[in-house]
Amino acid sequence: MFGLSMMNENEIGLARLIIDTLNLDFDIETADADTPLYGDGFGLDSIDILEVALAVSQRYGVKLRSDDENNVEIFKSLRALSNYIQANKIK
Repeated sequence: MFGLSMMNENEIGLARLIIDTLNLDFDIETADADTPLYGDGFGLDSIDILEVALAVSQRYGVKLRSDDENNVEIFKSLRALSNYIQANKIK
């Protein structure tokens, strides 16, 4: 089962932010929280990830650095990025 029913509110908001920021032709109903951001899934590349990082920083106040050794894990999936944001956002 895929789609909005399988994602929490934070993951849905993040998915919409990514889709809107990058003007993706992506049906959120085909995704779930474990959908990869790179390659298959959202199909993002490194330039897209930089744009997403900027949008996340502006929306949630979370600083994402291009030289962070944890970026592979942070940007692994929608869930991973959402969890990172929730753990690090400015309250």
